Amino acid sequence: MDLTLLNTIILWLHIFSAIIFVGGSFFIWVVVIPASYKITDDEKLRTRIVGLIGKQFAWITNVFLIILILTGIYNATWYLNYNFFALFNTQGGNILLVKIVLVGAMILIMYGNNLYHGKRIMKMAREGRMDELRKLRKWSHMLSYITLGLMIAITITAVALQFY
Repeated sequence: MDLTLLNTIILWLHIFSAIIFVGGSFFIWVVVIPASYKITDDEKLRTRIVGLIGKQFAWITNVFLIILILTGIYNATWYLNYNFFALFNTQGGNILLVKIVLVGAMILIMYGNNLYHGKRIMKMAREGRMDELRKLRKWSHMLSYITLGLMIAITITAVALQFY
């Protein structure tokens, strides 16, 4: 296979995966969660609905995140010319390094938040512990918003890389 064709296919996979991963994450927060308040006033049911949608989206997120990481590593070779130290001594490498750090932070916060808060939120809703649920949800939402902000920063660095 021609290297240009391979690079094009991998870049397309990377961009398509980013569209699903980032776009889906924003869709959940901008459309699904606000719409859930219009579906029902029952907090237990609303939490269950959003939880089930989130769980369904999670497996898709995992698959596309793996694709993003693998294709991102491949694409990084374009900026590094197979020289790891270019991360530290070229402008493109520096931007790529920032992107790598942002991606790492996003993954840690996103999965840490989901693992720590996800099941607890669902359990508290089932048990009707609404005051505790609201407090926990505030922390979870704050971490989710940070994750969305990191996604924006990552896409900005991805665009910046196109100039190097």
